[in-house]
Amino acid sequence: MQCPFCGDDDDKVIDSRSSEGGQAVRRRRQCLACNRRFTTYERVEETTRIMVIKKDGSRVPYDRQRLLSGLQKACYKRPVSDKQLMQIVEIIEESIFRNYEKDVPSSFIGDTASDCLRKTDKVAFIRFASVYREFEDVGELIEHAEEVRDIPDEDPDQKILFDASDKDSKSAQSTDREQKAQK
Repeated sequence: MQCPFCGDDDDKVIDSRSSEGGQAVRRRRQCLACNRRFTTYERVEETTRIMVIKKDGSRVPYDRQRLLSGLQKACYKRPVSDKQLMQIVEIIEESIFRNYEKDVPSSFIGDTASDCLRKTDKVAFIRFASVYREFEDVGELIEHAEEVRDIPDEDPDQKILFDASDKDSKSAQSTDREQKAQK
């Protein structure tokens, strides 16, 4: 592998580990000429290239970097880490490869990205939606933002305090106690 710093192609691998959910191998290398370290990734080359069918009907090759770039723009100056962004990209790609063999509509990618961003950061979701959904005017954007604002946050660590049956039985119990207290 050619060193990105000095251009020499004599290096040694210091560390190798699985990355991106087993889809890639991350290698730390050290150049033997300048002793600087750098990281490389190895991925399986796709023999059947996924094509994205755009809204206008044109077809372009799927580009992971383009997807990541769009997500990064939506998350600019938001509390979303690079690790979270990579997880979102992996979720989207997993969904693409699970549901499509060769051609995937851009709407599928956009909808999947929107769903992931809505769960991660609502402001980033609105930013992404403002470009992806191509709102005709500010009113549409405001309506969409209000809908998102009213959706409760999804926190996987948060336990449900009451379900509908618990609420009904507890309100009935409190009514019984109030009636007994009045007697």
